[in-house]
Amino acid sequence: MQKSTWANLLLGGLVVGTFDITYAITFWKLMRDVAPIRILQSVAAGLLGREAARAGGVQTALLGTFLHYFIATTIVIVYWIACRYLPLLARHPILCGAVYGIGVYLVMNYVVVPLSAARSTTKPMAIWVVCSVIVHMFLIGVPAAWFASRAVTTVSAGNSAA
Repeated sequence: MQKSTWANLLLGGLVVGTFDITYAITFWKLMRDVAPIRILQSVAAGLLGREAARAGGVQTALLGTFLHYFIATTIVIVYWIACRYLPLLARHPILCGAVYGIGVYLVMNYVVVPLSAARSTTKPMAIWVVCSVIVHMFLIGVPAAWFASRAVTTVSAGNSAA
């Protein structure tokens, strides 16, 4: 794999992760005055559980940051892999990316989180759900698709030059 392919995938993960965490921090600060460290700890709670994540202070916030960007990069890589089998995804990153974003939202909220140590028994606020679906479509799915499509184009250009 070419260096530029990895650069596109990693940069995509950085962009997607930054959009997503900025949204979460901003939303919860405005709605409930939640400190940013608590948002990052809530990501680590998926691995450690809520109480351990809160008790861990800055260390669990840093773990949450790492896990968050790892997941964001994985989202981009999954789309990139799919593009290699379904070229339509690379040709139409905006439309396909928005649909992918909905899929990412559904998988994260109805598979990953319920299976994690951070599962919740409370129903989320409707405004959170609506905003989150929109954010997943346009700030997660579309950028993931765009960077993944660039990575596919890089691989294709490298193969045709050989």
